[in-house]
Amino acid sequence: MLRILDARTGEPVSAAPARRGLTRIEAHASGLDPTALRVLLTADLLVRALELGGTPVWTILTAPRDRPELRTAATRLAIRPFEDDRDLASGLGEAQVIHVAQRGTEDALGEGPVVSVAPAEWVQGAETARGTGEAAGTPGGETAGRPGAVAGGEPEGRTGGVSVGDEDGRAGEVSGGELIRPVPARCDGPDAAADPAFPALLADPAVLRLALLAVPRSEPARLDPAVLDDAARSLARWRRAVAGWARRPSRPVPGEVRERLRAAWEDDLDLPAVLGVLRDVERAPGVPDGARFETYVYADRLLALDLARDLGSDLGSPA
Repeated sequence: MLRILDARTGEPVSAAPARRGLTRIEAHASGLDPTALRVLLTADLLVRALELGGTPVWTILTAPRDRPELRTAATRLAIRPFEDDRDLASGLGEAQVIHVAQRGTEDALGEGPVVSVAPAEWVQGAETARGTGEAAGTPGGETAGRPGAVAGGEPEGRTGGVSVGDEDGRAGEVSGGELIRPVPARCDGPDAAADPAFPALLADPAVLRLALLAVPRSEPARLDPAVLDDAARSLARWRRAVAGWARRPSRPVPGEVRERLRAAWEDDLDLPAVLGVLRDVERAPGVPDGARFETYVYADRLLALDLARDLGSDLGSPA
């Protein structure tokens, strides 16, 4: 059963108090900025986790301005669409309302538990990040013939413990120890274009999503080019590994692994712990590659990182 920490009381509560009862999720965004995107991402994860448990969900977005641009940015971040808050009058008899909002705004919200989200900020810096050793692309990202497997001595990245080290992936290009970020894409809308953070943050939306998932929701998320570079390496490595594992006979998700994944996301949406389980599966000896593949595909129903994107490509071919 999914339990969340209610910011009003500081106590854990059930996110679905009535079996199969409808839960309404209200996301409250103050405008178009990285924190608003983090609030919407948290609401999206809550919706996905509830649906994986069989709970029907109705999602509402409350935002005073910038709504079209905010919705565009959210769509690019693989966040599911929200209904407009003007439809609240047509309530569907939901069993519970859960608010998802920036930390410090709890008193301005209606009745119901509040999922509090710490701020996210973009820290401008150089668009290239130089590294050394394996993180800069030296050999060591492949083990026992499995493309993308992690060697035991690979360093940890700066995305909340998501390890880095693969030099071959479309999320970023590495040359001579230098990771070059893709050319930034623009987020549609005048306000989005005026915000210097959004072109860099949304250059690869899946990378931004992973970078945010790796930071506990209660902690501020500091985003800069180096953080995105680390997330890009991790995402490229995992996609390559999944493509390689898909070539092996399928095996079910190990029961212990499934339980660990669900225990993590049902414990107040502990996404860093979910990512930690995936790292363990990636490295664990004796786990069939087919089981690794099914584990990552199963977890991606929540993470929405498109981890199976490279299936059928030559990125998963043995070296």
